[in-house]
Amino acid sequence: MENIYLTLVLAPLVGAIIAGFFGRAIGKQATHTIAIIGVLISTILALMVFDQHILQQGAVFNENLYTWMQIGDLTLSVGFLVDNLTAIMLVVVAFVSLMVHIYTIGYMRDDKDYTKFFSYISLFTFAMFMLVMSNNFMQLFFGWEAVGLVSYLLIGFWHHKESAIEANLKAFLVNRVGDFGFLLGIGLILAFSGSLDYIEVFASLNNAVTHTLWGADLITVVCLLLFVGAMGKSAQVPLHIWLPGSMEGPTPISALIHAATMVTAGIFMVSRMSPMFELSDTALTVVMIVGAITALFMGLLGIVQNDIKKVVAYSTLSQLGYMTVALGVSAYSVAIFHLMTHAFFKALLFLGAGSVIVAMHHEQDIRKMGGLKKYMPITYFTALIGSLALIGFPGFSGFYSKDMIIEAVHFSNLPFADWVYYAVVAGVFITAFYSFRMFFLVFHGAQRFDNKTAQHLHESPLSITFPLIMLAIPSVIIGYFTIEPLLFTGWLDGAISVAAGHNAVASLKDEFHGAFALILHAVQTLPFWMMVLGIAAAWVFSLYKTQWADWVQATFKRTNYVLKSLYGFDRLNQIIFVDGIKKLGNILWKVSDATIIDSLLVNGSAKFVGFIGSIVRRIQTGYVYHYAFFMIFSLLIILTWVLFIGQNPLLEI
Repeated sequence: MENIYLTLVLAPLVGAIIAGFFGRAIGKQATHTIAIIGVLISTILALMVFDQHILQQGAVFNENLYTWMQIGDLTLSVGFLVDNLTAIMLVVVAFVSLMVHIYTIGYMRDDKDYTKFFSYISLFTFAMFMLVMSNNFMQLFFGWEAVGLVSYLLIGFWHHKESAIEANLKAFLVNRVGDFGFLLGIGLILAFSGSLDYIEVFASLNNAVTHTLWGADLITVVCLLLFVGAMGKSAQVPLHIWLPGSMEGPTPISALIHAATMVTAGIFMVSRMSPMFELSDTALTVVMIVGAITALFMGLLGIVQNDIKKVVAYSTLSQLGYMTVALGVSAYSVAIFHLMTHAFFKALLFLGAGSVIVAMHHEQDIRKMGGLKKYMPITYFTALIGSLALIGFPGFSGFYSKDMIIEAVHFSNLPFADWVYYAVVAGVFITAFYSFRMFFLVFHGAQRFDNKTAQHLHESPLSITFPLIMLAIPSVIIGYFTIEPLLFTGWLDGAISVAAGHNAVASLKDEFHGAFALILHAVQTLPFWMMVLGIAAAWVFSLYKTQWADWVQATFKRTNYVLKSLYGFDRLNQIIFVDGIKKLGNILWKVSDATIIDSLLVNGSAKFVGFIGSIVRRIQTGYVYHYAFFMIFSLLIILTWVLFIGQNPLLEI
């Protein structure tokens, strides 16, 4: 199996190297063929690993393959931990990445940096494989930073656009904030356990629970620091501001970042660290509250967006909030379940949005669309499937995972769980409204574009529609086929740990029996009718868009301003961090650089030497009697010091 794991990880890397260094020489077709073959190999092997570890209940693979560094008793290695959690993540990452690679052929065919883009997305896939297969924190951090680096390159891929450069810089800097906390957490783990290997760290947790740091439980501090890293990668408030800006990159990378790779890293990491988080109710409560704030308030921002990609981007933020809420109530298996279903339907929605953008000649404003159903039937039906899965309509994949999150919160006994429950239920209405507002404005109603655009409108090529169809299938069925084994029969029991008192998933097992029973239960609950109300409100809005928009803006002027300003996070960061750092830099420049270093140390030293030199120049006259005078005068001073003030150094000798 070791060779299979190595091949799985390295195949995309080989494709990235060939595309990056030799792409222009071998041509576009050879480049995308090699890159796709690399990811296809990984996908096939990921399915084999899934079959071996889950369907055949194979043993956990945990071995070090290469010793990178030896520092005293600390060994830093490259190794793989492959269990059921890893197997699920590998299938999700590989399959979505494969669809994105195929989709890129049609979407980027006219781009001058076509081969470089394939190199980057293959490298992105390799980095994510290294992250999810790691068996130690050093390798985890390598994959963590690698996906951040490649996302920086891809968000700013169209570097001729100033907005793209600003977006990738924001993503890079915000993730550095999260990664700083993550690195501090890893440092504390090394300090109390003496190891960076997962198994050894988890084995030392019983000793760590007795230690405190700065008056707080050591485990709580470590978990919160690790969660800061997760907040950066998985875009939780207030470290969410980079994710909407990532829409400046090409649509395929938007799908890859938002669906299966970078933003899921934080959710995966917290799930992997479940033995640690289960020892701190404080950390779990913080995780739950942050997730609820993100799910509710980022969903509200989706209502006021008019850029088709940004609507989907804010839905990603909201859905990541739902996953984080599940982590906070110790429903790790539910969080991974929603991560899996979300990867398929969110990739579908992004790639569907890209199909619309290509057809509309890169127009992204949904107010300038309408009536595209008759021109793009495949994109229409796949977008409908993705939207129904996103809002959690009964029978679609998103329904099973999202409904389980809501029920898990309902059964939680953590503080503030009741308030979080109301937040996630309200999020159901909001999600349904902004999703179908976008859907109705894009595909239904009157055409809001000129006849010249209409003449050239047609369905996207097969390289674009094929991935849409392939992603639409799991968006419908994957939830039905995986809810029982994933949540109720213990696929992840050996990969995650849940304390006895944190019984949300256990309560779900007792309450629900089968997918159909869950559907029958759901249609009788408040979340279902909130979803129906959201769809109805979106339909009314699409019919009376102008009148309703004017009434809303006039009636809720302040609310609309707050939402349009994105709660002022960008402005706050501009004032505190950008302007504040500039002012601090000016102060430090004037005080330390200009005054202390330049004026006092550098120029001051030069002036002092010049002053001494001006005195010495007066002594150096060239007359012998002047030199004799100063020699006698100096001798008198020395004798005076020896006889009357100091000790005679000659006597000491």
